[in-house]
Amino acid sequence: MPGTSKDNDEPARPDAARSERTEPQDGPRDPPADSALILQGIRALHGRLDELDRRMPPAERAGPGDQRPGEDGRLGFRPAWKRPTEGEARWQAAVAVAIAIALQFPLPGRLVLLRPVWVLPVIQGLLLLALVMANPRRINRESRALRMLSLTLAAVLSLANIWSAARLVTELVHSTAANAPGPLLVTGGVIWLTNIIVFALWYWEFDRGGPVARANATRPYPDFLFVQMTSPKLAPPDWEPTFGDYLYLSFTNATAFSPTDVMPLSRWAKMAMTAQASVSIVTVLLVVARAVNILR
Repeated sequence: MPGTSKDNDEPARPDAARSERTEPQDGPRDPPADSALILQGIRALHGRLDELDRRMPPAERAGPGDQRPGEDGRLGFRPAWKRPTEGEARWQAAVAVAIAIALQFPLPGRLVLLRPVWVLPVIQGLLLLALVMANPRRINRESRALRMLSLTLAAVLSLANIWSAARLVTELVHSTAANAPGPLLVTGGVIWLTNIIVFALWYWEFDRGGPVARANATRPYPDFLFVQMTSPKLAPPDWEPTFGDYLYLSFTNATAFSPTDVMPLSRWAKMAMTAQASVSIVTVLLVVARAVNILR
């Protein structure tokens, strides 16, 4: 029709109209402005995390580099056995080794490695004294010399006890042991108890590299899995395995002849527990059988 524009003859395009309605009035955003908003949000998040950390009890706070959710879900908490600590007390291991040294004196002279009977315990006592003087309170300092000294003491104790156990088993097999059941049971009990302390010492010396390595948290993967490691909610925040825990492990393995609540993870730990259970079985069964035969 006359007077009608060309634009009126074309149908309206809804897509174009919609795009016009959705087009921002102020044009495209400025990238620096977006970056500033992101940085502002990050600062606000950090401020909120700092506020939560200030409200957290001191016992649950983690050290530097530990701000991550722990096994029990608490932010910034890591168990003591996974982070550096001040090191465990010396007295537990020292008392146990002293008992193992003293247990060698009741043994008959024919079962000891060196004669007179007091020679080997004196050597072991001097080694123990040197270790205590190096770390009198906390086991948190170690050198190659101290490490070799500690392993030498464990090896000497093990060698002396293995020699006594082998001599006793030989006498029992050939029926040349004492005919009195009392001294026989005492001798077998001394060897069995020393065996528990010696293997506890080996477990303690090699789990995650030893007590100093555990205090420094240099090795993340444990050789023995304790209950407190799988259930950190059941243990205090500062719990970590000490010599008493390895002594309990050694005792249960010597009595049950198998793992109980502490599981060996590495191959050397499994082989060590197998060797201890074998020595314990042979010692207990032969001594008890011989004693019962004598009583009859």
